[in-house]
Amino acid sequence: MIVQPAGAPGLERTGRRLRASGPVTVFAEDGPAAVTRHAHPAWKLVLCASGHVEIDGRGRAPGVLVPPRLPHTAATTGPYTAVFLDPWQISRPYAPLPLDERTTRRLLAADPPDLAAALGRPAVLDPRLAHALDHLAHAARLEDLAAEVGLSAHRLRALTRSAVGVPLARLRQWARLRVAVTALADVPPADAAHLAGLADQPHLTRLSRGLLGRTPRSLVSAPPARR
Repeated sequence: MIVQPAGAPGLERTGRRLRASGPVTVFAEDGPAAVTRHAHPAWKLVLCASGHVEIDGRGRAPGVLVPPRLPHTAATTGPYTAVFLDPWQISRPYAPLPLDERTTRRLLAADPPDLAAALGRPAVLDPRLAHALDHLAHAARLEDLAAEVGLSAHRLRALTRSAVGVPLARLRQWARLRVAVTALADVPPADAAHLAGLADQPHLTRLSRGLLGRTPRSLVSAPPARR
């Protein structure tokens, strides 16, 4: 998920808002949007205030819950709110779930959205795994992070896959992308990549396209003016 403190000034002016509240991270745009094929290691809840959302060009609905690791394109026909949740935040089968208008409006009306009531309670994680996941973004080596919680790297990877359903290395990429996108509000892309522990700006761009279907700059820069 992508994290930005509430009220970040550079985002409010562009018609894009990016903020976090506990485990829930929200990204909203005041107009329609479309993203290229990608697969994120998180749950994504897309809620349209008006219009509808399409996944892979079909299945029109006011809202949709997209599971982790599903390659897909997405488009909305109007303003929307996207809520990103770590994969252990929802305990349900990994399959897309269209949401009707009543459920969509109820989720949009809550701040933060009452996800547990609509989607189920989060899973209970092994404390060692929970600690490792909290420190993924800044871990130079997975072996060191595993040792910190008293596990071998192999056991930590296996525990992550069985409990979360997403490879640990992929979750680390997601955590680092979150750090980089947060930094983009204040620093150039190359510096944001460095702060996140990524090799360089092209690495950041490739990661963002692969996990979000859009460039990092498109999350914080103003959209082109309409004619």
